[in-house]
Amino acid sequence: MGYFPFFMELEGREGLVVGGGPVALRKIRKILPYGPRLTVAAPEIRPEIESLPGLALLRRAFEPAMLEGKFFVIAASDSREANRDIAALCRERGILVNVVDSKDQCTFLFPALVKRGDLTLGISTAGASPSAAAWVKGRAAAQIPEDFGELLSYLSSLRPVVRDRVPEGHRAAVFSRLFSACLEGGFPLREAALAAALEGAPRMGKVYLVGAGCGAADLITLRGLRLLERCGAVAYDDLLAPELLEAVPEGAEKIYVGKRRGRRSMAQEEINALLVSKAREGKMVVRLKGGDPFVFGRGGEEALALQAAGIEWEYVPGVTSAVAVPGGAGIPVTHRGVSRSFHAVTARTADPADEMPGHWEELARLEGTLVFLMGLSQLEGIATRLTAAGLPPSTPAALVSGENAPRAMTVRGMLGDIAEKAREAGTEAPAVIVVGGTAGMNLRD
Repeated sequence: MGYFPFFMELEGREGLVVGGGPVALRKIRKILPYGPRLTVAAPEIRPEIESLPGLALLRRAFEPAMLEGKFFVIAASDSREANRDIAALCRERGILVNVVDSKDQCTFLFPALVKRGDLTLGISTAGASPSAAAWVKGRAAAQIPEDFGELLSYLSSLRPVVRDRVPEGHRAAVFSRLFSACLEGGFPLREAALAAALEGAPRMGKVYLVGAGCGAADLITLRGLRLLERCGAVAYDDLLAPELLEAVPEGAEKIYVGKRRGRRSMAQEEINALLVSKAREGKMVVRLKGGDPFVFGRGGEEALALQAAGIEWEYVPGVTSAVAVPGGAGIPVTHRGVSRSFHAVTARTADPADEMPGHWEELARLEGTLVFLMGLSQLEGIATRLTAAGLPPSTPAALVSGENAPRAMTVRGMLGDIAEKAREAGTEAPAVIVVGGTAGMNLRD
């Protein structure tokens, strides 16, 4: 049935630790920050235990009299038999006891702990697997900011202000607004933000331009994921990892804005207006974009629109497909002795007369790797113009569809035949075109 996670006040409580070795040390270090008055009893006590503050040390074997007045006992001696006897005495006297490596003799267990100031998370598998508890602890700790304890202290300092200025029936809503404002904008709150939270006045929101990376969901940055978990609205493209939307809080708006060639999507001007509108509603808005927002993602246009409207915004980088998709196929965009630079080029422009970029002679003269994004439909034209500009048809070339494509595949060839090979393979968008010496490499072989 598991163990119910009682949280007990240990400040000033009397505790006994029987044992002076490494296991006892580990238990003492875990429980000492909670303020108990600890006595350690063992014939030999490690120097690391001796150096800990506030301990009473008894350099002798356990005696039943040591249990007098104790609230809890940790039996961590080297003798299983002695630990068992201590546990039996504690049960007889109604004293809480923890016995190392013997769950059946315990009346309480040590959880895996995540502590941030006044926040304590206790994680237990009822003794089934300490490794599993440690794994959950690591996952939980990664989601909680390191300064969360300071945030709690700051919020605690505001409680008298709330009591003085807010009627009792409205305080819960105010505390909720204060917490959200601190998460979104940092703390201590500016005077205007504090007043808005206390008075319930509308406040201006903020927009985060977040790169979702490309491929697996866990390629998003930790910062990006945390913003998703706290947002009030998210405007998203055709996601490389749609399960990222599962991180969005229940009740938050999820607004699909498209942005993939060949599919109906919202115009960029409409997206800009949407971001401004949602921020003016006071929401924390995440603009979730595949790859990196500032690598052919039109994030710059969105930033300028927000700036013009007086909306605060922030950029959160993402893993760009220009590097990650070729890399996943074993093609580095730079490599010693092969390519000292790489150049990311959009295969589409805003010119309706000719969507492809110009300056082909300059591109052909570059010594590094050429990486074309959004170019599958233009592949033959790209190859033709590069060869016409002076690149040999024998130049290595590759077409790579990553995990975000309907079928991940890599087509390798030369500039002169890559378009034909791509047609034969049935490559589907999105795909990245790589031209140059590194395109002939395969580090995965």
